[in-house]
Amino acid sequence: MSDTKKRLDPDPRIWDFETEYELGQDNIRPFGLDIHNPVFLISSVLIAAFVLLSLANQEASAEFFGWLRPWLTSTFDWFLVLSVNAITLFCLALIILPVGSVRIGGKDAKPDYSYAGWIAMMFAAGIGIGLLFFGVLEPTYYNFAEGGAAHPLGIDDQTPGNEYIGIVGTIHHWGLEGWAVYAAVGLALAIFAYNLNLPLTLRSAFYPILGERIWGWWGHTIDTLAVFATLFGLTTSLGLGAQQVAAGLNEVFGIEPSNTVYVLLIIGITLIALGSVCLGMDAGVKRLSEINMVMAVGLFIFVLLVTGIGTAISRYFSVMTDYVLLLPALSNPFGREDTSFFHGWTTFYWAWWISWSPFVGMFIARISRGRTVREFVLCALIAPTMVCALWMSTFGGAAIDMLNAGGAEGVRATVIDAYKPEGALFGFLKELPFYSVIAPISLVLIIIFFVTSSDSGSLVIDTITAGGKMDAPVVQRVFWCTLEGLVAIALLLGGGLAALQGAAVSTGIPFTIVVLIMCYCLWRALRAERAKL
Repeated sequence: MSDTKKRLDPDPRIWDFETEYELGQDNIRPFGLDIHNPVFLISSVLIAAFVLLSLANQEASAEFFGWLRPWLTSTFDWFLVLSVNAITLFCLALIILPVGSVRIGGKDAKPDYSYAGWIAMMFAAGIGIGLLFFGVLEPTYYNFAEGGAAHPLGIDDQTPGNEYIGIVGTIHHWGLEGWAVYAAVGLALAIFAYNLNLPLTLRSAFYPILGERIWGWWGHTIDTLAVFATLFGLTTSLGLGAQQVAAGLNEVFGIEPSNTVYVLLIIGITLIALGSVCLGMDAGVKRLSEINMVMAVGLFIFVLLVTGIGTAISRYFSVMTDYVLLLPALSNPFGREDTSFFHGWTTFYWAWWISWSPFVGMFIARISRGRTVREFVLCALIAPTMVCALWMSTFGGAAIDMLNAGGAEGVRATVIDAYKPEGALFGFLKELPFYSVIAPISLVLIIIFFVTSSDSGSLVIDTITAGGKMDAPVVQRVFWCTLEGLVAIALLLGGGLAALQGAAVSTGIPFTIVVLIMCYCLWRALRAERAKL
């Protein structure tokens, strides 16, 4: 046990803290495990109870979650939007302020990973299957939903950018605001862990205001809430991934989607993820992340070539211009006429991004030692926004052009005529050459994204419940990876997509308060680190 003193603020006050959790006398080691007792036990027991209740009362669960999500997103819309706006402005300010020169891990710290490996892992964890699931679905749905109900801002035919307004609305959901949440949480965890030698867990970021109380029930509560937010945010993606894989299996092999297929898929993917989890960060997660980045780039280049490079580039700059111009209106929570878009999509997305923030934030913090604050924010905020926009404008834009020309019947059938979102990507790929080759490759890519989300999420939850330790026993990672699969199954059977989304929103809204306080604590820590330089 070491006793270190750090100055977190330029004022004369000095705070003491322990670098290990031995002060909390909460560690237990049964059967060789290393469990941070209250967080692990409370989280695992409550989640296991949730799984059992959901499976035993599937109809009641479906009814409850069907009510929960719309009530939450319409009641707390202003709070979510204003909070995400504040977090975004805070992150953008860090790029230009002097604190941007602070280096994660101290002035002599060196990066643990190359740029390619670092960005690949960050991207795979932060987006998961989102690009593949929503890349065609969202832009076309916003553009062609019946009666224009889902058009962002209720824009009429005279508004500039209306031709591709669906892409603009999609970039809004996958752009600056969402990645700012990840960047804020990730940077806070990285600074407190690598610069101030606190454990890599959520409670550590609250040391400036809680002091030694982070070792007690205040800290336990914060970490437990982070586990719930992470697990339910992650299982939403896993459920969506299972549905899309099932759609791909139907297209490639003629296997009809059903609850049995979904369950078998989640079990199979969880088993693959267990293998990656057992291999660890470098041998498992890093390699899979690099593989799916290469495959995703390959699929993107193929679509770009066959749909027209010149058209795609022109469309990209056009929609990015419209995105910048319309961003203030899209980020305004008051007086909105586009209630279907605003409540049905935007507020859900903000809650979903926030519920994912402990998972992605801790993951990117873990791999970002040696980067400056400015470098971190630029790579975790600006670069992903540009890439997501490029993907959405290429896939979604090409689908919109096809629909306007009277084609893309597969997209029309799954997005417009009958809402079957999991089939939108394959409906689009049918319009392209070499479908018999591209469809299986896309299916494999979805599965790998599915696996990387599961295994990296397991590593993060394990770190939180082990008190911030990054070398907890493998059996604990196996436990959390298995539990993730069980929760995804319970939600799919107990309400389907509405249950998955309702669970994410219900944890994301209270965790928003946690993220806002983390930003304040991060600012105090960065001022102190800058003062030491």
